[in-house]
Amino acid sequence: MSVAADERHGDRGGRGILSTYGRDGLIQIVLIANSVIMLFPVVIMVFSGFKTNMEIFQAPFRIPDFTDIGNFVTMATQTNFLRYLLNSLLVTGTALLATGILGIMAAYALARYTFAGASFILLFFMSGLMLPLKLAVIPLFILFRDLGILDSYWALIAIYTAMGLPSTVFILTGFIRTLPSELEDAARMDGASEARILWQIMLPLCRPALVIAGIYNLVPIWNDFFFPLVFIQTDALKTLPQGLTTFIGEYSTDYGAMFAGLTLAAAPITLLYIALSRQFINGMTSGAVK
Repeated sequence: MSVAADERHGDRGGRGILSTYGRDGLIQIVLIANSVIMLFPVVIMVFSGFKTNMEIFQAPFRIPDFTDIGNFVTMATQTNFLRYLLNSLLVTGTALLATGILGIMAAYALARYTFAGASFILLFFMSGLMLPLKLAVIPLFILFRDLGILDSYWALIAIYTAMGLPSTVFILTGFIRTLPSELEDAARMDGASEARILWQIMLPLCRPALVIAGIYNLVPIWNDFFFPLVFIQTDALKTLPQGLTTFIGEYSTDYGAMFAGLTLAAAPITLLYIALSRQFINGMTSGAVK
């Protein structure tokens, strides 16, 4: 009886191990398939940057001749690509910096101080996640015109800062609430001011959450085409998405040069994400660890 029971137990254990391996293998297959699906358009974009229009339509999936950089030369010589790139870097960087500074101050107040209307203010910020800013484009256009900042960097910076604040406050408020308040109490006992506690104690601890909020807002700001199209008319002030429309003509489009520009436009975001990937993962998993 004991031998038979051990055999049945061994069979169940073996089947359990096999089912675990089968489940893990299935998960791996699903993740690999999802990665292939997500990367496939990026690969086609990079391939198309080294092809002519005829090659793009005749053999879109064929590996190109990577030594042929004619599209990149065309993109660099026939457009103000470098100017567009600098404009995007300036607008995106300033908007993210303003969003981070304002967001952490608001999140710290909402997470640590108890006052009347705190919940309403947090809900007010969260409502920005549900209401698209494009609904207010006409009032914003009139407001910026009256303020004299239409067709300037400040119009885009103001728009992107307002667009990124709701998600930044939401992410940082939840993260700060998971941090122990004893750190701040100890700093107060040592005579530290509230401003010093925020910038020298809370800010370093919130770095993973700030990276998450930054990446979350970086991609839509960098790729935005709508607001520069509405608020920017001067060619020297255009950002990359708007500037690359130079290759889209009324009767013909230079797809090769456009894909070359898109490849270079996507490179800074990709490199930045790779550089900050560890901080991003730490921020995503910190809530579970705590």
